[in-house]
Amino acid sequence: MFAIFQAAGWPIWLLLIASIVAMALIVERLLYLRRSKLLPRTLFDDVVQVYRKGNASAATIDTLEQNSPLGAVLAAALRNVDAERESMKDAIEDAGRAQAHVLERFLTTLGTIATLAPLMGLFGTVVGMIEIFGAQNASGTNPTQLAHGVSVALYNTGFGLAIAMPALVFYRHFRALVDDFVIDMEQQAVKFVDIVHGVRR
Repeated sequence: MFAIFQAAGWPIWLLLIASIVAMALIVERLLYLRRSKLLPRTLFDDVVQVYRKGNASAATIDTLEQNSPLGAVLAAALRNVDAERESMKDAIEDAGRAQAHVLERFLTTLGTIATLAPLMGLFGTVVGMIEIFGAQNASGTNPTQLAHGVSVALYNTGFGLAIAMPALVFYRHFRALVDDFVIDMEQQAVKFVDIVHGVRR
C-alpha cells in the first residue's frame, strides 16, 4: 500500500487526508442520525400525558429538552402552552430551526469533500502530466520519470473518484434523513399544538 502512495506522488497525501476526514464524518453521522435516538417512538405520547395531567414543571421541561431534538421542540411547545396559537407555533418553529441546524452538522464538510475530491485528483493528474512532459529532453525520454508521471496521473485520478463517489452517496443519504426527521418533528409539533388548542383530542 505504501508503495502505491509513493508511486502516486505527493498529491495523493492530500487525498488521503480527505478520505480520513470523510470516513470519520460518515461514521459519526451514521451513529448520530438514528431515528430511535432523535425521535423516540413514545416521546410524543408521554409529553401529551404530561400536559394533560398538568405535570409540566420547569424541571420536567428542561429534562425533555435534553432528551432529543424532538424533545427540544416539544419542550418549546410546553413552555408556551398558555400563549396564543401563533405564538406557540413561532416558538416551535424557532426550536425546530435550531435542531435542524444541529442535525445538519458536518454535512457541509462532507459535501465539500465529495465535490473537491475529483478536483484534487485532477490536480494530481496535472502534476503527473507535468512530470511526463518533463521526461522529454534533448537526449530522449527518461523512462523512469515517464512511468512515474503516468503513475501520479492515474493513481490520483482514481483515488479522487474513489473518495468522491461514496462521500456523495452518504451526503445525499444524510440530507434525505435530516429532511425526513425535520418534517416528522414539524408534524408532531403541529399535532401537539392542535391538542393544546382543542383542535384534536
